[in-house]
Amino acid sequence: MSENQELINKLNQETSKISWLELQKFYASGAVVAVSDEADLIKTAAEFSCDNKEAVAAWLSDGTVYKVEDDLAKEWLQCEQVVWAVVVAPWILVQKVKVQ
Repeated sequence: MSENQELINKLNQETSKISWLELQKFYASGAVVAVSDEADLIKTAAEFSCDNKEAVAAWLSDGTVYKVEDDLAKEWLQCEQVVWAVVVAPWILVQKVKVQ
């Protein structure tokens, strides 16, 4: 198994659903980064973990990865949003749970 695949497997095992309410103190400290619905949360987290600055900069530029602004944070709090979350220190990457 490749090193990258091992990292992806590790991050996948460390990913869980959590309510936005429980992430408030991390959001307040600026540690939460959102990942768009179109992107793969685990693969994005792997690139953060490998400090792939080029990929992260491109995602920030095109909106694939974005800072959770106050309005969105309030909306998620009010609707009791549940997100997928994975920690890639110093960041917590989140993605809305898709309703099926």
